Amino acid sequence: MKLNYEPIKVFEFFEEICAIPHGSGNLEEISNYLVDFANKRGLRVVRDEALNVVIYKEATAGNENSEPVILQGHMDMVAVKDSNVEKNLETECIEVDSDGEFIFAKGTSLGGDDGIAVAYMLAILDSKDIKHPPIEAVFTTDEEIGMLGANAFDASLLKGRKLLNIDSEDEGVFTVSCAGGATAKCVLPYKMEPVVASVIEIRIEGFRGGHSGVEINIGSANANIIMGRILLNLFQNVGMRLMILNGGEKDNAIPVLSECAIAVHSEQKENAIKIINDTFEEIKDEYKVTDPNLSVITNAMDEGVADTFTSNATLAAVVMLSNFPNGVQRREPGMEEQVRTSLNLGKIRTETETLEFTFSVRSSKQSEKKYLIEKLKSITEIFGGTVEVSGEYPGWEYRNESVLRDILREEYIKLYGEEPVIEGIHAGLECGIFASELGDLDAVSIGPQIDDIHTTKEKLSIASTERTWKLILNTLERL
Repeated sequence: MKLNYEPIKVFEFFEEICAIPHGSGNLEEISNYLVDFANKRGLRVVRDEALNVVIYKEATAGNENSEPVILQGHMDMVAVKDSNVEKNLETECIEVDSDGEFIFAKGTSLGGDDGIAVAYMLAILDSKDIKHPPIEAVFTTDEEIGMLGANAFDASLLKGRKLLNIDSEDEGVFTVSCAGGATAKCVLPYKMEPVVASVIEIRIEGFRGGHSGVEINIGSANANIIMGRILLNLFQNVGMRLMILNGGEKDNAIPVLSECAIAVHSEQKENAIKIINDTFEEIKDEYKVTDPNLSVITNAMDEGVADTFTSNATLAAVVMLSNFPNGVQRREPGMEEQVRTSLNLGKIRTETETLEFTFSVRSSKQSEKKYLIEKLKSITEIFGGTVEVSGEYPGWEYRNESVLRDILREEYIKLYGEEPVIEGIHAGLECGIFASELGDLDAVSIGPQIDDIHTTKEKLSIASTERTWKLILNTLERL
């Protein structure tokens, strides 16, 4: 379908991009397309081993002395399709369609995230009449699977210190900071021994859950942490032994379920069940607003020989779990609705000889992230455990003074007649990687309205695309 909408060039390039398969990990063809685009126009282009592409364009006449501006977006998309669609997204194109209000795809994701950024950038690089300073257009790879391209990128290729990232999906929202993060796995070794006791299985479920970056600020319950409260109360009152403990699925997802098995003396079985239910009722009342559907299931068995953690290993596991920090630790000063530092105990697993607690740790302040990891280490090491840290990525700290943010805000008010929303995001963005590499970087992330990204319901607003185009052009002219 020919997308005959304004801005014409932007939609022309967007259609060309959709005709090239470009799901994460399948980017050689689109990377070649970008290099060919630059070569055909006589623009300087650099491509690295990660298939990242940088295209340079000199300033328009009269703007030669302006500072370079970095335009940045990623070339990969989350390529998914409906179950009844017979299409190979590694080799076949995205079929675009429109109802006059939105652009969408036939049975697949659209790839507006982040194909529209690529289209905007190509339209600017292709133009002969748009006023702008020197442009450094950076097209990164594999953002959707861990910001791999940005992590591999050589920042010395860039001279600019103002970066306009076009990878937001909410029109009128300027993202100006993001959290850095890491995965911290606390590993506690344990020994087992047989005891004669009654076994009680405990399962707690019905938790709200959510993404630990986007929804940690809601204050909902973490199933693993709640299980820790139940186990602490049991340990203090009936002297139980732990047998197995598992909860959650991913470190960055707030867990919706946790389950364990414990062993208690037979004469304490009924008392233990009462403690479990009473403790859980207290917790349900505390979280009745955020988590209204909590439930607990217990299954008590007759006395027998059970393999359990030793008394010392049970003590270590319960004390660690009930003392680990979790949730929001600090909010952004001056932006109290914005979370600055948090952690989420997303997963607990009982392995053959170790009990593993896996956290997603986030902060836009590197020192606070480091402190939280050290705190986890100190709690774990007291009991002879170790902490493994992996997947670190840098944060993007909020700037009190930002020329780029101020210009974008002024131009937005002129176009829209209202204030934009200026906020940070408590998740990772490529801006954080560029900010860590380029030092004093002034960056803002914007974009047109795209709904239901990464799904087959994804749709890109035509009117929003045009308004955002005008905002970008006015900002470039100001710069």
